[in-house]
Amino acid sequence: MNNGQKADIYVDISGHDYHVHIEQNLLSKCADYIAPFLKNDKILIITDSNVERAILPELTRALLPLHAEIITYIMPAGEPSKNWAELEKITNWMILNGVERSSHVIALGGGVVGDIVGFAAHIVKRGCHFIQIPTSLLAQVDSSVGGKTAINSPMGKNLIGAFHQPAMVLIDPNFLNSLPKRHVAAGFAEILKYGLINDADFFQWCSENVDAFFDGDIDARIYAIKTSIASKAAIVAEDEKELSGTRALLNLGHTFGHALEAETGFSEILLHGEGVAAGMALAARYSEWRGDIQAGIADNIAAIIKRAGLPTNLAECGINCAGEKLVEHMLHDKKLTGGNLPFLLMRGIGETYLAKDVDLSDVAAFLNDEKARGNAA
Repeated sequence: MNNGQKADIYVDISGHDYHVHIEQNLLSKCADYIAPFLKNDKILIITDSNVERAILPELTRALLPLHAEIITYIMPAGEPSKNWAELEKITNWMILNGVERSSHVIALGGGVVGDIVGFAAHIVKRGCHFIQIPTSLLAQVDSSVGGKTAINSPMGKNLIGAFHQPAMVLIDPNFLNSLPKRHVAAGFAEILKYGLINDADFFQWCSENVDAFFDGDIDARIYAIKTSIASKAAIVAEDEKELSGTRALLNLGHTFGHALEAETGFSEILLHGEGVAAGMALAARYSEWRGDIQAGIADNIAAIIKRAGLPTNLAECGINCAGEKLVEHMLHDKKLTGGNLPFLLMRGIGETYLAKDVDLSDVAAFLNDEKARGNAA
């Protein structure tokens, strides 16, 4: 359903159905959405130190009509918090505050908060419910829908986790108004990804509306968020746990991107969305390197990515290591099977496919060529 500045997407994944509500100023009305899920007189909210200042006060005020005790847990902001120690703190806090299997814990924050809270909800009492209120664009269009939850390992990103679908997702596009443009751009990378995967018309729409989106046009923002979520929901419904390869399409740009993130220490040096953006540009150029796409298509893709203020090559990511080192990071990729690493590559815009014949030495050679091109520029 889409009604002007409001949209509702029904998601049904392996019999677990829920709604994604998208609405301008939704936060002020969230009590109406949350009331049906309230099983006792407690509301447990987990957020991070950044969102605590920016959004948590408004949320707690909005929930006052429910006359429930609001209990909050504040975790440190940032990717480094997705670890065993923080997960243990959260699960202990949930248990001490009387969480039940019928409880609904609220994850208020970006992808880091949603990932770790979703994982905690999966394992506490062998599974309780959680509601996603994603505050970053990247979380709104990607991680809040689909059920992937995880923490990081010293060996790599998101290697410890589970599939656990939310009970509901509440999205307020107004959250984007308080975000730095860099973080909005990082989320826009995931929006572009849906067009590149299987919707050339949507990618064209993105290219024509990128300025309106960044200028705050609410209709453009709701359309982009709604279309992205609908695309992801359809893919995940077909292949929730990546058994057939369909869901793997959502990893376009991530094999290259995660290697770039690992090389920069999974830090603020390179945001996840920035890694994905550069990863998609690299995937396009590697597809051209292999002869999968016509010359010029990769440059066109990179041009749109660059218009969104995102990196498109190694140099723009601050990467100057050998290609072999980046390939070493790729060996921790979850898609690695029997020593073989499938790559998401392209035959055209909107035509992504899973390539299972990739030689990692060829990838290293390509990345070394990319490095040389960057140094020569």
